[in-house]
Amino acid sequence: MLALKLGLSLVSTPLLGGWSPDDETSLEGWYQNAVGITLNGSDVSAWADSSSNGYDMVQATAAEQPAYSGGVLTFVSADKNNLQTAGQISLTGDFTIGFMFNPAIAGPGTILADNAGGSAGQEFIKYTSSTNLRIKIDSSTANIPLDSGSFGDDYIVLTRVSNVLTLWKNGVAQSTTPTLAGTSDIDAIGVRESDNDYFDGTIEEIQIYSSSSSTLTSNVNDRLSTL
Repeated sequence: MLALKLGLSLVSTPLLGGWSPDDETSLEGWYQNAVGITLNGSDVSAWADSSSNGYDMVQATAAEQPAYSGGVLTFVSADKNNLQTAGQISLTGDFTIGFMFNPAIAGPGTILADNAGGSAGQEFIKYTSSTNLRIKIDSSTANIPLDSGSFGDDYIVLTRVSNVLTLWKNGVAQSTTPTLAGTSDIDAIGVRESDNDYFDGTIEEIQIYSSSSSTLTSNVNDRLSTL
């Protein structure tokens, strides 16, 4: 049995064969399920970037570290749980972002954002309700409401192609496709500038790419569906 000890880094060996996010040259950041986790007891002090770019997400403050169990990170907004990187991922054109999450809907909650760029909350991806995802880039905002149902234990893919955003929920594209230009900056999980809208719920994986295609979207959806 694996003992959870201070500073222990959890890694695993990927399955042989098939598509992997690191097959993509446009992979900017990959927070892989059950891989690259450094524990402080049973809490996460770091989630290593499985891409080659080194955007490791860390949290040195013990009280703000999300809990960990079996590949699942649990964030509690009241405890200000979050992870941040000293670098910054900047998506200037087309992008694809995929994540597996289960939000505890109580108010606005941030999945990914810029929390260190001095942008006064201009960059984020967050839910504002159980049925709406909000994206803000360079101070411009777009909302993507779900066609039906609500967020729960879901895998989500968000793409931008020629500034047009599309949201897939559990592999199904939603009908609202707003336009949003600009550079999307990401350096935090679970919080936005300035230390607002902390996330409540669980996250199992996040993938970030600086490109988009139907094949990539399908591959990201397929992988997330297996977690």
